[in-house]
Amino acid sequence: MIVKSAFVAAVFFAVFAAVATPARAESSVYHGGTYVGSVVVEPGQMVKGDLTVIAGDATIAGMVDGNVVVIGGDLYERPGAVITGQVNTVGGDVMSAVVPWSSPPDRRPAFADYRMLWHIASALIVVLFFLIFPMRTRIALDRLERHPGLCAAVGLFGWVAVLPLALLLLCTIVLIPFIVLEGVAIIGAIFLGKAALGLLVGRRLCELIKPASTPAPLVALVAGLLLVTAAELVPVIGILVTVFVFLIGMGAAILAFTGEPLVGPAATPRPPLSGPPMPAA
Repeated sequence: MIVKSAFVAAVFFAVFAAVATPARAESSVYHGGTYVGSVVVEPGQMVKGDLTVIAGDATIAGMVDGNVVVIGGDLYERPGAVITGQVNTVGGDVMSAVVPWSSPPDRRPAFADYRMLWHIASALIVVLFFLIFPMRTRIALDRLERHPGLCAAVGLFGWVAVLPLALLLLCTIVLIPFIVLEGVAIIGAIFLGKAALGLLVGRRLCELIKPASTPAPLVALVAGLLLVTAAELVPVIGILVTVFVFLIGMGAAILAFTGEPLVGPAATPRPPLSGPPMPAA
């Protein structure tokens, strides 16, 4: 059952990666007009008329008999390029800042920006944590729902205490091996807390879509992780989202190991039987 669930989650995130990563292929153009996406004018080719490119780059290696306008991209003039009209580019640098993966391969250094793969691998580990520790994840989710402010405060205290605790263990010499244990505990707390946060976000999202139905925990977790991962990939805002996830997730994970364990709803006591007294034998 665990292997099947993990396979389903892997398929979800593979599809998400395919959708979220846009294609970088350039299409050749043979006449003027308006194009969406990156285009290229091949060497020795002549394009008659104005060329307008939206949300992509224009690579000119031939001749354009007209104006060239690039909106949301950049213009690259290769050796031998000829443009008889005016050249205007709008928003190329802005687009690259907002959508980092939109830049063509020749502008990107090798092995640059593997954030998408890292986030997908991290989300898969979160799903694995949920499948291995479902009860502890439910406890962290309960703490997060009931005391979000306390989770944030405890998470802040936990991150602040990481370095002093490591220094204290280092000074004792005898307890130096426990520094490794502390690192493992921090990593586990991050994934456990993110699983609880993903469950919470996914449940709220599913409730908005279908208020009358209760989503399966794995479905809610995958939906929540997709939403959180998409938010983390947004420039500037993504950094704040990641800090929030680490902060409140750490607090929820710490609180999951304190206090009373999570139990099911208390059984409702049955009302006493009423009616005429039973006749004595």
